[in-house]
Amino acid sequence: MPDPAKKFRFLLIQAFHLPKTSHYLQRPVEGPRETRLMNYDNIKPLLEDVEWDVHPGPLAPYGDWPVETREEFCLVAAGRLPIVREACESGKYNAIVLLGGGEPGFVESREIARRYGIPVTSCAFSQMHVASMLGNKFSVIDLAENHNMYYYNLVVQHRFTERCASIRNVNFPLPRPPYTGEPTPRAESQKALRGERSDMLEAAVSEAVAAIEEVTGRKPELSTSGGTSDARFIASYCPVIEFGLVGQTMHQIDERTPVADLEKLTKIYRGVLDRYFA
Repeated sequence: MPDPAKKFRFLLIQAFHLPKTSHYLQRPVEGPRETRLMNYDNIKPLLEDVEWDVHPGPLAPYGDWPVETREEFCLVAAGRLPIVREACESGKYNAIVLLGGGEPGFVESREIARRYGIPVTSCAFSQMHVASMLGNKFSVIDLAENHNMYYYNLVVQHRFTERCASIRNVNFPLPRPPYTGEPTPRAESQKALRGERSDMLEAAVSEAVAAIEEVTGRKPELSTSGGTSDARFIASYCPVIEFGLVGQTMHQIDERTPVADLEKLTKIYRGVLDRYFA
């Protein structure tokens, strides 16, 4: 039963789900909702005052591997629309969040939900709007090159062509036939969390460096030297890149920095966030 004390009632809908027998599963398809929502620990504080549920999305009709081609995106988009319609007609929810970076069926879902007065948002749409609030330009980093053009179409669709500086990738596509054991994004993430070298993390660092170089025209030095940092505590939970301003008055009375440097730093942070969360 919905909690009457909570104002927000969200339904989070996955882009698709795979059969339990699939060799290419990236997340559980059964069990508590918390285990079925990727990166739940990271967003748990944001959901504390929300009554929410997660729907697995349509069963992938094309095979037992993650969506990648335009045809596959279209197929799962068509499968997600009846789920959106049913959610709107149920009266249980006052907002719908479409999960999945390619946001299949987003525009069509908004059309369905409009007559019920229910807002619908999605990953790319939200990410671009948040990025545009953090600075003047943003860049996108995706998993694989074959997604780049698809993501460019989303940039055009959401009218962010003048704000998007670049679209990049770390060349770690999701597994699919004829997959023969190449490193997967999930396996690389787990290696990084264990403190092991992760080629995907190295690629992400390279893209962060590129974001900085794009804005400043200078290539940053990767270093662990310097003063005391809270990063030593954060590193126990996730990988850390530390980057910020320096100046002649650091930790002194009347500490200050040029406004132009703050503006550059804002653009850099935005570029790093866009690449990481794309």
